[in-house]
Amino acid sequence: MMKGEKPGAHGERCVAIGTLDMALWDAAAKIAQLPLYRLLAEVVGDGATEARSVPVYAGGGYHYPEDDLSRLSDEIRCLLDLGFTRAKIKIGGTSLAQEIRRIDAATRLLPGDRLAVDAMNAYDAHASLAAASALAAHGLWWFEDICDPLDFAALAAVAEIYARPIAAGEALFSDAEARLLDRHGGLRRDRDILLFDPVHCYGLPGYLRIIKELEAGGWPRAAFWPHGGHLFCLHLASALGLGGAEVNPLCFAPFGGLVDGAVPVDGRVAPPDAPGIGFELKADLRKLFETLAL
Repeated sequence: MMKGEKPGAHGERCVAIGTLDMALWDAAAKIAQLPLYRLLAEVVGDGATEARSVPVYAGGGYHYPEDDLSRLSDEIRCLLDLGFTRAKIKIGGTSLAQEIRRIDAATRLLPGDRLAVDAMNAYDAHASLAAASALAAHGLWWFEDICDPLDFAALAAVAEIYARPIAAGEALFSDAEARLLDRHGGLRRDRDILLFDPVHCYGLPGYLRIIKELEAGGWPRAAFWPHGGHLFCLHLASALGLGGAEVNPLCFAPFGGLVDGAVPVDGRVAPPDAPGIGFELKADLRKLFETLAL
């Protein structure tokens, strides 16, 4: 799909190509009558025939327009009831004092070292440092997407003062951008998290280039937690032996979340064993596919 295209303009076409790539892998696995993790393990993995269970966390925690704290607390309770032991909530959309109140509300139900926060690249250089200082005492699992994804100097400055893990990479789409993050973002291989999204990175070929590049520079596979929150990433994390995967059980329906009836056990879950990705095992998504096929 990239034949004849010149490099650059990442973000302009990468998601379209990545979406087609995901569909092609789904079709290839169905033709082979294999769940996707099995096909990936054979083609680009270590050949494992059994599904590895994957550490997962529940993504969500968006700001509510009314009764934010009570509704956020209800959401965390729901995620715990669904079997998740880790979660991620959003910050950066209101005052820092209010964001601390959101974190306090969440950590009354979930220990701080099991709660990640995602600023969605909202903070400038000064606000990034202020937020890092305010969050330092909360012992959070990680602090994600702190500043503009290309402001590597601001990210490096945060890494200098924030001892807890930092997560970055979701809004970077190529191996060239990944190299810049690694060289200039101040990230630490012993604790920080890499959130590159396989579908945003021109699909699996682009994602594998990023893994190869950063592994050669000393990053462990356990540092890779693919962003996305859907089943494709769960298969990749299992087949490639990555650190874990995001799941979106309450948002981005009907693609987000696990297959019907799947429940994390001790914070882990295996990809479905049906041929392909297994989207059809989600009744609401299967209904949508059937409607579109008419």
